[in-house]
Amino acid sequence: MTLTLDRLPSDLSGRILCWYINDTSTMQIARIANIANWYFERTVFPGERLLFEALPEAELEIWQSVETGAVAFDKFLCDELRVEEETDSVV
Repeated sequence: MTLTLDRLPSDLSGRILCWYINDTSTMQIARIANIANWYFERTVFPGERLLFEALPEAELEIWQSVETGAVAFDKFLCDELRVEEETDSVV
């Protein structure tokens, strides 16, 4: 079942397309919780690419279990995960 709380509120402008790849051999949880009135959480399997829409100031948190039983945590600014569009120039 898909949780529908992941859609950005329609009154927010400045949305960007972002991507993240799980380059580990373990399952990860990706979440964004620092934007008011919006919560995003997804399971990202090993080797999976995650494409999502966010605000530039959103922070993507990546959580995963490690062999010791502890939980590892990384944080990325979504502006740094922005998909850069290439434009073909016509001569």
